[in-house]
Amino acid sequence: MFATSLGDDGAELQPLEPWQAEEFLAHMDRGRKFIGEHIALPDFVTDLDSARSFLRSYAEKAANDTGRLYGIRTDGTLVGGVLFRTMDTTHGTAEAGCWLEPSAAGRGLVTRACRAIVDWAVEERGIHRVEWLVSAQNAPSIAVARRLGMTREGVLRENYLHRGTRTDTEVWAVLAPEWRAARALHRS
Repeated sequence: MFATSLGDDGAELQPLEPWQAEEFLAHMDRGRKFIGEHIALPDFVTDLDSARSFLRSYAEKAANDTGRLYGIRTDGTLVGGVLFRTMDTTHGTAEAGCWLEPSAAGRGLVTRACRAIVDWAVEERGIHRVEWLVSAQNAPSIAVARRLGMTREGVLRENYLHRGTRTDTEVWAVLAPEWRAARALHRS
């Protein structure tokens, strides 16, 4: 299986596949409370069958070119993930997302992983617009959107029902020309 280095600290990005369901479930169990603060993923991945089903759904998305799922590893241990929840190559749009278990937070792993997948989407798949939908209460994820050079486009008021509470969702996005211009600045 291939791995993409995320820097000098040994962190790597790798596809997550159905055969890794046990490891994925163990990772989710380690971070269930932390991850579940803002997203529902831990509510859906609760046992081996649901872990396998979730990973299988993204294998199907990858096969149909409508989404992707990658694990973030440090020292070989799965500690988080990034994904394209949706990807429409015909219209050139994708929605990116992420999660981490608490042991991996605050190290820039999500930002580095998202840079890798956004760069791939823009340069290899011709995606023109990458969106980031985030709970208005999720300051770390909003900070990632800013570090990625995304623009806050608006707020979907009380659109997301999470564990019985309606929350606002901020919409952030970066367009391919903006992404390329920012990458060129960082290279010079």
